[in-house]
Amino acid sequence: MSENNNSGGFLGWIDARFPLTKMFEEHLSKYYAPKNFNFWYFFGSLALLVLVIQIVTGIFLTMHYKPDGEMAFSSVEYIMRDVDWGWLIRYIHSTGSSAFFIVVYLHMFRALIYGSYQKPRELIWLFGMFIFLALMAEAFMGYLLPWGQMSYWGAQVIISLFGAIPVVGDELTLWIRGDFVVSDATLNRFFALHVVAVPIVLLMLVVMHIIALHEVGSNNPDGIEIKKNKDANGIPLDGIPFHPYYSVKDLVGVVVFLILFSIVVFFMPEMGGYFLEHANFVPANQFKTPEHIAPVWYFTPYYAILRAIPDKLAGVIAMFAAIAVLFVLPWIDRGKVRSVRYRSTSFKLLLVMLVISFIGLGYLGALPATETRTIFARIFSLGYFGFFLGLWWISKNEVTKPVPERVR
Repeated sequence: MSENNNSGGFLGWIDARFPLTKMFEEHLSKYYAPKNFNFWYFFGSLALLVLVIQIVTGIFLTMHYKPDGEMAFSSVEYIMRDVDWGWLIRYIHSTGSSAFFIVVYLHMFRALIYGSYQKPRELIWLFGMFIFLALMAEAFMGYLLPWGQMSYWGAQVIISLFGAIPVVGDELTLWIRGDFVVSDATLNRFFALHVVAVPIVLLMLVVMHIIALHEVGSNNPDGIEIKKNKDANGIPLDGIPFHPYYSVKDLVGVVVFLILFSIVVFFMPEMGGYFLEHANFVPANQFKTPEHIAPVWYFTPYYAILRAIPDKLAGVIAMFAAIAVLFVLPWIDRGKVRSVRYRSTSFKLLLVMLVISFIGLGYLGALPATETRTIFARIFSLGYFGFFLGLWWISKNEVTKPVPERVR
């Protein structure tokens, strides 16, 4: 037994106690991915990169941040002005928050256009949606921590929405805040959830997402299962090892992303008030309400849906339904063809409608509500939900193009 360990060297010693080489082969060197991945397949690895960036910068920020209602804002100012490179760490973290949602939204859009949520990848999609929920919770709780005016009042408005829930609404709102108003108790519990609880759940879901993906295999722009065509050794004819081919290719996406990311961090970290609102550079004041309260840009599409409906409870239901409907997407789409390349014109028009509606809602949600904007928000809301209704309607008997046997 000792001779075998010695012959294998240090790596053999580890493999006898931990499946390091086996894991490397299963998930990298012997995991065969379709050979026709394109630009859209960069965003999965980029999401993982941003997650690492957020965790690392978050650790350094917690070393100096004070989760106290009297000291939170001052501690952020201390990080920005007195901690060595504190301003850089803070800006990387704040920019990373928006970058995370940009990458995730594009990653989800890729799944939509290539049908990556369809059988047998329903569970991958569900894990991804739970990641999206955890990410929204993480961002919302982290948004309160700077304890600026917009952080404070944004949290006050969003948390108060739970009060619209019949019977348990008031008690639920009080439980979330830990007080009758957003206060030191709210800040403390949001800090604990932001730095400990939600990241643990998020990391667990990411691991499960990747394991599920590697179990059934990756989808591709043609929507063809490469496992159907294998050689004598059981290797997919249209597949190539993820490492080194895609691990190296992903480095190109990483470099381009980091260049754009750095430009924002060093030259425009506020991004005109969309990444860091101007009101958040003012300490929280519970006696002075900002003229216009709006969430960060990545929440504005759902906020616009909420405001588009006059009734508060109906608005809350519609807002949560906009997220919940994504969970059942694999069962809404009853089509047999995955990729947009071979789907009908009706599907493509529905997809365009969804994109226009989502961007329109995001834009309107960041602006003060007016009568005209509310009308447009209702139109875009109908367009958003209309995509899912229309997809369910057309997908069963959709006339599609012939799908090739092999990837192009």
